[in-house]
Amino acid sequence: MSLTTPSADPPPVPPPAAPGAEPVASGAGPVATEPVPTGSGVTEETVPPAGVAPVRQLSLFGVEATEPSPADLTGLLVGPGQVVRMGGTARVSVVVDSAWRVHVLAAELATRGLPVSWEGTGDQRHEVRTAYATTLAPLARSWLRGGAKRPPAGLYLNGRRLRLWVAAAGSPEPAGFLLRLGDAEENCWEPVGAALAAVGLPAVLLPPRAAGPAYRITGRRRLARLMELVGERPAAAPAASWPTSAG
Repeated sequence: MSLTTPSADPPPVPPPAAPGAEPVASGAGPVATEPVPTGSGVTEETVPPAGVAPVRQLSLFGVEATEPSPADLTGLLVGPGQVVRMGGTARVSVVVDSAWRVHVLAAELATRGLPVSWEGTGDQRHEVRTAYATTLAPLARSWLRGGAKRPPAGLYLNGRRLRLWVAAAGSPEPAGFLLRLGDAEENCWEPVGAALAAVGLPAVLLPPRAAGPAYRITGRRRLARLMELVGERPAAAPAASWPTSAG
């Protein structure tokens, strides 16, 4: 399918189609400012009196803790996403392997005020990309060094950023959950691993020769942590594709 060019005032995102359905281009939504993380990000549960249900406190890094922001596209760039600049604007793109990912990403990016288009790559994959936008210029400035993608100093992840990473390049496996990285971007892998560990998700780096590059998250507690951070499964995502406490 040929690339669709979003209009200046694109229509709202339609309801997600069933898994495997042909993806459609998406529209725009409100823009929010980038949040500043505070606290440890560790979720705690209170110990209630006998017979009283426990009250779970929201994770300081979960999806409920912040408003959607164009800065959340960091979650695509820690994976295989790319960013390019043009004047005072920038565009983010990512190649995905399933139609459901197009639906989920289109809806997520629309809530951040970013018109989205997509096209097939000829190998049964799809390239999803935003329009050039001034709201993405700060992201490009922080990630590009001489045209090459490099994680900025102080890189951090939260639930909304992880949710985009999972939507674009996450997949379950018998041993845990994989978060795929960009090919031939070795300079990015170590800082990304440190950012995962900082939010309670220490992971094993798989090199290209071992089904990577990707980070593998294992262990029931860590998988439950990932599930908690990224939030509920989007309607367009197959049930078996989203993080669960069992992998």
